[in-house]
Amino acid sequence: MPFKLLPLAGLAVAFPNLALADTVADRIAADMPGLMETYRDLHANPELSFQEVRSAAILAAAARKAGFTVTEKVGGTGVVAVLRNGAGPTVLIRADMDGLPVVEQTGLAFASKKRGVSTAGVESGIMHACGHDTHMTAWIETARLLAARKSEWSGTVVMIGQPGEEVGTGALAMLKDGLYTRFPKPDYTLAFHDTPELPAGQVSAAVGWALANVDSVDILVKGVGGHGAYPHMTKDPIVLASAIVMKLQTLVSREQNPRDPAVVTVGSFHAGAKHNVISDQAKLELTVRSYSDATRERLLDGIRRIARGEAIASGLPDDLMPVVSVKEPYTRATWNSPEFTQGAIADLKGKLGDSNVITGPSVMGGEDFGEFRRADVDHIQSTIFWVGGADPTKLAAAKAGGPPLPSLHSPYWAPQADKVIASGSAAITLTALRLLAKK
Repeated sequence: MPFKLLPLAGLAVAFPNLALADTVADRIAADMPGLMETYRDLHANPELSFQEVRSAAILAAAARKAGFTVTEKVGGTGVVAVLRNGAGPTVLIRADMDGLPVVEQTGLAFASKKRGVSTAGVESGIMHACGHDTHMTAWIETARLLAARKSEWSGTVVMIGQPGEEVGTGALAMLKDGLYTRFPKPDYTLAFHDTPELPAGQVSAAVGWALANVDSVDILVKGVGGHGAYPHMTKDPIVLASAIVMKLQTLVSREQNPRDPAVVTVGSFHAGAKHNVISDQAKLELTVRSYSDATRERLLDGIRRIARGEAIASGLPDDLMPVVSVKEPYTRATWNSPEFTQGAIADLKGKLGDSNVITGPSVMGGEDFGEFRRADVDHIQSTIFWVGGADPTKLAAAKAGGPPLPSLHSPYWAPQADKVIASGSAAITLTALRLLAKK
């Protein structure tokens, strides 16, 4: 079967010569100059979680212009755009809107110079270091494409601009604000995320677990302080906390089934203020990753057990036992409905080219997109795609042992945005059109 390249300079995504894929590709290519203007504007003007006022207004205006009925301020700054087009299934399409408290160092001409105060109360630079600007731009193009092809499908499209993904609570905020009662409830939910781990434009999806549970755990380790010259008169919390850190590593290496991935990382250890003073407490901050609810509970129970057990071994009384706090709400794992995802991958392979669409692995990153399926797990089928944003030459060199590429959340992450936007909007649009096709 012959292939047709998108008529856009440098765009490496190839589409087989199928009528639907061709016309979608042609429209995306024609729209790309304007889409890149929108992308550069969004990139230069990022907003922190639940502060996405300007970004939400841009999405709302674009959806209204395309013919959607738009409601703003859902779950804070969220946008819900609905296009009803007769009887049929309902497809929800999500883009996340928030940036990160990161000082951009990409050197781009349109690099962000914005600053703000995060939910943690820290003043910082702001950057779309996770690529949500590409997600929003592709969302706008998807809305236009679906609206322009209303004669080809029947059903309802619900497009949402979600706040607060980076803090893991935006999806829940929208659901609690009536997303599934005030607006049509979906049969299918779709999204994509850019990634530096795939060549620009390549589309991937995991079957089953896609992203992990993400728990933030604090451990307050207590002790008896005193003079550094007389440690025998103290109960040193630094020594105890160190023992806890080392023992925690056995939760994964010795208690977890190797076929059930998990991560327990101590990311912060704070104690003491002076060379010769033994503090009376130490503080540990952990990130804990898992997939199933059962594994999550086993890890959290193990953390509590190890903290208490090491304290007992150190001779601490009951009133000085460590305090383990699990932050709520936590980001729950994202599940790609297996048969639905396999069908989406197979269909996109036929339309975008076999080498441009692959089945990918599960990852230990977190995403609250899974909440939209969890709200009705018996009814809703869901998939989140990955879309590559890395320069293929540099990616190949990195895999061969060359310089590593910036990761998501890096101040240096700058995806090949035109390819992410083109492939992301094509993958979501073509999948939605398949689900909504007139019988």
